[in-house]
This record gives sequence, structure tokens and C-alpha cells, in this order.
Amino acid sequence: MPPIYFIFEYNYLGDIMSEFLIKNYVSKLTLSEIDSFSKKQGLSLSSNELELIYDYIKNDWHTIVYGNPRPILDSLKSTLDDFSYNKIEKLYIEFKDRYKNYL
Repeated sequence: MPPIYFIFEYNYLGDIMSEFLIKNYVSKLTLSEIDSFSKKQGLSLSSNELELIYDYIKNDWHTIVYGNPRPILDSLKSTLDDFSYNKIEKLYIEFKDRYKNYL
């Protein structure tokens, strides 16, 4: 059995790798990818809404993935229509729950 510090070090390296992969993915993310994903989820967002979501993802991805996204969601709630906001919040919760073991 490996020493306990090895297990902690392994978890830490896994965390670093996960963060690196997410950061790299977000850096290459495009507006058209967000638009395509939103349409697959039944959302039809205006160009202004797409830009807003794109900016949040690009600038605040770390908070969205690892922190408290409530201020971001509250800002979106005041900007988006109820259907779009509720769908985005539902998707956020669904994906956060699905990938919680990897984050």
C-alpha cells in the first residue's frame, strides 16, 4: 500500500491536470460552439445573450467550475428571459452533478 502522502500528492496532481484541461478547452472555445450547444439543448439565444455567456465562460470559468457561481447566475437571471435562465441553471446543476467526481 502506498504511503498516505503519495495518495494526497496523486489527488493534487489530478486536480492540477483537470484544471489545466478545462483551462485549455475554455481558451479555445468559440461563440459558434456555444451557439451550437445551446441549440442542441433547446435554447435559441440572441447574439447579445451568446456574447454575454461567452464572456462569462471565458473570464469566469474558474468560478463557474470550482467556486460559487451564484453572482454570475444572478446576473444572467436579470438579463435573460425566464425560459433561457431556467434552462441554463438546470444544465449547470446537471453537468456539475455529473462531473463532480472529476472536479
